[in-house]
Order: sequence, then structure tokens, then C-alpha cells
Amino acid sequence: MKEITELLSALETHIDPEIAIPVAIAVVVLAAVYFLFRKKEVPTEPEAVSAEPQEVVPPPEPPAPEVAPVQVTEPAPEPQFAAPEPVAVEEKEVVTLPADSAPAAEPIEVAEKPVLPEETEVEPEELKAEKEPEEKKVAREPEEEIVAEEEEDTEADFFSRLSLGLSKTRSGILQNLEHVFSSGRIDDATWDEFEEILIMSDMGVATTAKLREKVSSSFGAGDSGDMERIKSLLEKEILDILKGVESPVSDISAKPTVFMVAGVNGVGKTTSIGKIANRFTREGKKVMVAAADTFRAAAVEQLGVWAERVGSDFLRGQTGADPSAVAYDAVKASVSRGIDLLVIDTAGRVHTKTGLMDELKKLRRVVARELEGSPHETLLVVDATTGQNAVEQARVFGEAIGVTGIVLTKLDGTAKGGIIVAIAEQLGLPVKYIGVGEGLGDLREFDAGQFTKALFTSDKEALH
Repeated sequence: MKEITELLSALETHIDPEIAIPVAIAVVVLAAVYFLFRKKEVPTEPEAVSAEPQEVVPPPEPPAPEVAPVQVTEPAPEPQFAAPEPVAVEEKEVVTLPADSAPAAEPIEVAEKPVLPEETEVEPEELKAEKEPEEKKVAREPEEEIVAEEEEDTEADFFSRLSLGLSKTRSGILQNLEHVFSSGRIDDATWDEFEEILIMSDMGVATTAKLREKVSSSFGAGDSGDMERIKSLLEKEILDILKGVESPVSDISAKPTVFMVAGVNGVGKTTSIGKIANRFTREGKKVMVAAADTFRAAAVEQLGVWAERVGSDFLRGQTGADPSAVAYDAVKASVSRGIDLLVIDTAGRVHTKTGLMDELKKLRRVVARELEGSPHETLLVVDATTGQNAVEQARVFGEAIGVTGIVLTKLDGTAKGGIIVAIAEQLGLPVKYIGVGEGLGDLREFDAGQFTKALFTSDKEALH
């Protein structure tokens, strides 16, 4: 206090000591407080520097951007170190689990496990060895099945299938006729309905008109419409027409005998060739099938499958090659190999295309030139379900290549079985084969009596 008093006196101030002394004391207290806080701030700075991981202090400091990158860099590594740690723990746990369980009970199981794969490796080899003969058996099964079909397929069996196949055609004719003649009256209107029923079964207008004339001429004025009599008369007239086109297939006397098979696509030509080859193969003949349909690879492959199935030789040309060249090679090969029957599958032709029909004529000329008297049969395959279009096909092909016989397929399940009567009456072309199914034995030589009887025999009568 003395010092302050002296200081004030030295300054020669006129301040009242009573006022100056308290002020001085306050100043001293403030200074002391200031220095006290000053001392506390100085030690905190090194503590903040030493505790660098605890970077909570940097925010008050002015260099805020320097603290921000430090904070950004630190959280980035933390998750990286945090991620592998649980992985390491999980791996240790996974490793310890099998290690604990292995010595307890699994050493025996481990010893058994290697034995099992050795046994399983042996089993597939045994299975393969067992499967190989089974596959060979499968390849031979068709031949064995064919033998069974040929032996067990009697005429009665085929007649039953034929009758069932013609059931739609038969019902379309007979049931409708029964309805027409059920009244017992016979007049022009009745015969008009009679004619309409036959046309609906695809017997054709001209053929139907002739049948009406012959059947109606047997009835006089006032006669009743006896259905059994009408049925008998109609059956007789149809049989007479079909008898005129009944013709057996050429015998296999020439060596080789050549069958040339034609038809539009989709009529069953390839399948029919396979069945024909099967029939003669079963008779002990040596058969060759030639695929002159070089435009459709699928048709060639299918014919090759049929040839392998029935056990005949097979000859094919390059895709897109001239069909006449394939036919030429087939004739030469059949002569050199001593073939009994050569069946040439021609390319499917649309009968309305003149250029395609000209190629077919060329093929026939080449065959005839290379082997005298051939082709011995020129067969046209016709689909019965096409109706009156089949008549037009037969007419055009007949004029172009001289068709010697008709193969009528797909008679089973069609209501247009009367087309065979139209072909026979209008064109007079012989009917060589008829097909009533997909089996090898379902293609048979045409028998007019058998066909007519099946057409007028009910399903129950056919089964018995």
C-alpha cells in the first residue's frame, strides 16, 4: 500500500487516497485473476498436444480446416481395422470348431469317406458297362418288335384296325343314310340327300352321280326305303369300282427292281418308304434306300433313321446336289452291290409348279436310261385327309411321270375315306398300298374286298 501511495504521490496526482486505494486493490485483484487463468491455460496446451488421439480440443483453435482432415483420415482407417477383426475372429472360430470335433469322432468318418468315393468311382464304370449292352439292346429292340408285329399281325388284326380307321367315314355315310331313309319314302328329294351324303365323304360329284343312278335304278315306284337293301346295293357298286384298280405290287424279279416314290411335302412319303423297305427286308430281300430329296436335310436324316431301323442300305448325296445325280449314283451302287430293291425318295414337289415337275421328269429319265425297264414302279403317296385335292395331285403327277400306283396314307381317323373311290373311278389309277397307322405293319397292299367290307362293317362287328 505504501508503494501505491508513493506512486500516486510521485505522479503528483490529486486523487483522493480514499478512492484510489480501493481502485488499486481492485486492479491488483483483477491482475491476479488474469495471471491465475493465464497459468491454467498454459499447461492445458501441452496436455492437448500430448493427447493427440483425443482431438476434442482442436475445434476452439482457429485452424479448423487442419483438424477436419485429421478427423476425416482417422474414421477411414477405423472401419478398415474394425472390419478384419470380426473376420479374423470368425475364422478362428470356424477353424477351432472342426479342430475340436475332428479328434473326437470324425477320424473314423474321415477314414470311411475316402472309401466311399472309391466305391462310387467303381460303380459308374460298372453302370456304364451295364448301360452299354442296354443301349445295344435298345438299338435292336425295334427289330425284335418288328418281328413280333409281323408274326402277330394277322389279317383279322389288320381288318379290325382298318375298320376302326374308317369309322368316321362309315358313320358319315351310313348314319346319315339311315336318317334320310328312316321315313320309308323314296322320291327325288330323298335321292338328292343321298347324293349330298356321298359328296360329303369326298367321293366326288361325278362318282356320286353314277352311284345314285345305279342304286336308284333298283327301286321302282312305290318301293319303300329299306336301309339294308340300300346299304347292300351301295356296297356292291363301290366294290365294283375298287376292283378295277386293285393291282398287286410288281414282283422283285429284276435285280435291282427300282421303285420311284413321289408326292407333295407332308403326305407321309418318307414314312411310307420306310414301311415298304421293311416289308421287303422281312422277306429276305436286300434293299437300298436313296435320298434324292437333297433340298431338305431333315427329310434325309429321317430317311436315314428309317433305313437303319429296318436294316436296309442307305445312300445320300450332298445337300443341294442335283437329285438326278443322286438317283444315278444309287442305280450304279445297287447294281454293284447286288441289291434286290432300290427305293428312290424324290424331293417333295408341289404339283402346280411346272419347274419342279420338270426336274422330276428329268430324274425319271436318268433312272430309265441307266437301267433298262426302270423304274418298275412309280408310286405317288397321297394323303387321304386332303380330299378332292388328292385327285388333282394324282392327275398332274400321273401326266408328268406316269404314275403306276397310289399309296393312300392316313386313312385312320379321317371322314374323307371316300376319296379312294373318287381316284379309282375318275382316274383309274391302281391303288397299291393303304396306310391306317404309324406302325410298321400298318401299311398293307390294297385289297378291294377287304376295304369295302371294312367301310360297311360296324365297330362292334369288326371287333368280333
